[in-house]
Amino acid sequence: QLHTDPSAELQDLPREVFAVDPTSICQTPDTEVLYRCRKCRRALFRSSSILSHTEGSGPTAFAHKRITGSAQLCGDGREKCTSYFTEPVQWMEPVLLGVMEGQLLCPKCTSKLGSFSWRGEQCSCGRWVTPAFQIHKSRVDEARMLPVGNFGAAKT
Repeated sequence: QLHTDPSAELQDLPREVFAVDPTSICQTPDTEVLYRCRKCRRALFRSSSILSHTEGSGPTAFAHKRITGSAQLCGDGREKCTSYFTEPVQWMEPVLLGVMEGQLLCPKCTSKLGSFSWRGEQCSCGRWVTPAFQIHKSRVDEARMLPVGNFGAAKT
């Protein structure tokens, strides 16, 4: 059996692997939410690129961290998942090639957005996501598209 370096396979990824960079499309469907860098407002990904995962069992999933039952985040109304896991987007390509894991930086202002790992990463809810393209919710803003055509329709 031949053992090859897994990163060797990542030197050239097929185009179809990547979601289209939202800056290269002029029209975003009304139903979609656009996520922008909180610092420079560059469009990063659409809601359709977010991959959902079943919520893990929270801190109990991090058995190696030895969290006791009393420390569980229950009933405080906070979201368990503090990150979005997305499909890879075109602007990530230069960073992803040839490496197994690393940081995801904004392609415009280089502020840290999150990280990626082809082996996977654990979400704050405890669920393991593979491969992981993880963007911290605190680093992006939601930009909801307003339906066009309702403006100027006021009765006079």
